[in-house]
Amino acid sequence: MKKIAIIGAGITGLATAYYLQKKGINVTIFERENHIGGVIKSPNEKGFLYETGPNSGVLSSPEIVNLFEELKDLCTLDKANHSAARRLIWKGNKWHALPSSLWSAIATPLFSWYDKLRILAEPFRAKGTNPNENLAELVKRRMGKSFLNYAIDPFILGIYAGDPAYLVPRFALPKLYNLEQTYGSFIKGSIQKAKIPKTEEEKKATREIFSVKGGLEQFPKALVTKIGDENIVLNATNLSVSKAENKYILNNKLFDEIISTVTANELENIFSFLPKGDFEHIKNLQYAEVAEVTLGFENWNGMKLDAFGGLVPFGENKNILGVLFMSTLFKNRCPEKGAWLTIFTGGTRKPELAKLSDEELKNKIKNDLIQMLEIKEFKPTIFHLTRYKRAIAQYGIDSENRLEAIRKIETENKGIHLAGSIRDGVGIADRVKQAKDLTNSISAD
Repeated sequence: MKKIAIIGAGITGLATAYYLQKKGINVTIFERENHIGGVIKSPNEKGFLYETGPNSGVLSSPEIVNLFEELKDLCTLDKANHSAARRLIWKGNKWHALPSSLWSAIATPLFSWYDKLRILAEPFRAKGTNPNENLAELVKRRMGKSFLNYAIDPFILGIYAGDPAYLVPRFALPKLYNLEQTYGSFIKGSIQKAKIPKTEEEKKATREIFSVKGGLEQFPKALVTKIGDENIVLNATNLSVSKAENKYILNNKLFDEIISTVTANELENIFSFLPKGDFEHIKNLQYAEVAEVTLGFENWNGMKLDAFGGLVPFGENKNILGVLFMSTLFKNRCPEKGAWLTIFTGGTRKPELAKLSDEELKNKIKNDLIQMLEIKEFKPTIFHLTRYKRAIAQYGIDSENRLEAIRKIETENKGIHLAGSIRDGVGIADRVKQAKDLTNSISAD
């Protein structure tokens, strides 16, 4: 029987262990912290059930839907309220609804009239020929500058806390990139794809926003119940892999294969037996530094929170990237007349904000929110601040070299697998799909 070690007990590591065990493969997880689930935590305080890591996920693949179906006796999917489907964009001291159709894109004040005409002409524009074109260049070429500034820029801040001028769609948004490359147009591609019949499996990817009843941390807990506590080693610090003929040694134990799910900067020390040059293009991966603020109001006294939340374009020069109306998305997470908000600040273009002291950051956020959410009295019952130095991986032009370096290490060192957000996407569903694909590859081999 194969013995496999997994480094990291986040969603990638736990889901991979779960799938491998289903295949009858012996798995041991090593986690340097004293808890499982990575940054996923769901505190329950003063009547507020909130998150201090990811606040939600997207049902963007059949794999994530199937996994929840398999875990349904241990954790229950909590789909977001459909009434919160609206996304708001801040422009000119006012919220505007993000367009959800071609007609609303023409009617919205978010885009210039020149760009509205460009949107109508988008299906007739030639497709790009530069595979490493960044997202800002791609969007300006096809849709115009105002569409970039007031649709794509806030969208990217919401997903990557990043910069459209850095991210390369081929790696960061492959579905968007493939729309143009396959169909020659975003609009034509969307129409044509909608006509293609979907299999029952494909229909599961509804792209609905989800959480879990009792908080997202119930998800990793359910996976641990399936995996077994005895197969997880916590507080496993200073991990280092060495090689012994055709096997690997980790924590004084022999393994046939090693799966790493750690961040790019940690790999060189963990696999110290490999040449340092092998990691040169991997450890250069950039991450967004983000501060996440949870605000809980026992009695809400601001604007009506009838949306998913609001995103703030970089050009509006505010201190926040966006605010999520979490108590609108998911019910029974706060007092009946209250509100739970999650605010993000920092990101790749304003990392200095994430480094401010708690009091400085609180004041900056307070000033923005009083204006933007029409708060009459800023007296939150809950104020919780969490900082992430390496919150979200940024897939830029260096991604091709990084992916090639990963392939080289895995090819030359059979049994080593480098997983996690260093490749294959940054969302919860991306992590589950990667775990499933990796398991299928290992078991087939």
